[in-house]
Amino acid sequence: MLSELFGRTLVIAPHADDEVLGAGGTVARLASEGSDVRIAIVTEGKPPHFPSEGVARVKEEARRAHEILGAAKTYWMGFPAAGLAETVVADLNASLLELVAESAPQTLLIPFVGDIHVDHQIVFTASLVAARPHQTQFPKLILAYETLSETNWNAAYVTPNFAPNVFVDIEDHLETKLKAMAAFESQIRPVPHERAIETLKALATLRGATVFRRAAEAFVLVRQVL
Repeated sequence: MLSELFGRTLVIAPHADDEVLGAGGTVARLASEGSDVRIAIVTEGKPPHFPSEGVARVKEEARRAHEILGAAKTYWMGFPAAGLAETVVADLNASLLELVAESAPQTLLIPFVGDIHVDHQIVFTASLVAARPHQTQFPKLILAYETLSETNWNAAYVTPNFAPNVFVDIEDHLETKLKAMAAFESQIRPVPHERAIETLKALATLRGATVFRRAAEAFVLVRQVL
C-alpha cells in the first residue's frame, strides 16, 4: 500500500488550495488507507491587500476541503501571502523546522522550486532546511508537486523545468480531489482557466496516461533515504 511507503505525511502548501491542486488525490488515497496526513498552510492574506472577510472565507473553504480529503490536521502558519520575499528567512526556517519536528513526518510533499510564484520558491527552500538529514529524525522521502498556474507558467530554459519521475495512481480518488477543490469556491475559475475543475481533471488524465493509468498525480523526487 502507498501508506506503507509514505508513512506519516506532511504536505506543505505556500497558499491554501495549493495542497489540493498538487497532491489532493495522494492525500485522499493515503487517508483512505489509514495514514496520518497533515497539511501546513504557510501563508494567509493580510489586510489591506486581502480583505478580512475574504481571508476568513478561504480558511473555511480549506477546512471543508481538508475534511473531504481526510486530512488529520491542518496547521496555519500565518506568514503573509505574497510577502515571503520580505519575511525574515530565519523566522520562516525556524517555524518550519519546529513544525517538522513536532509532526515528525516520514514523507514531505512540497511545492516545486521552479514555480513562478516566489512564495513557492521560498517555501521549497525553507522546507529543505527544515528537513536537513543531520537531525535525529528527518523525512526520508521528499517529493515536489506541481501546481496549476504556477509550475507550468515559468520561463522555459530559464527556470527549472518540472520533469516528473514519480507518479501516484489516484484513479479511485480523483473525484474526491475534484470535490475538495470545488470547496474552494472563491478560487475556482471557468474554463479555459487553469484553476477550472475541468482543467484539473485533464491534468490528472494526462499524468495518468503517461504511466498507463486513468488518473495520476506527478512529482519530482527530491530525496529518498532507504
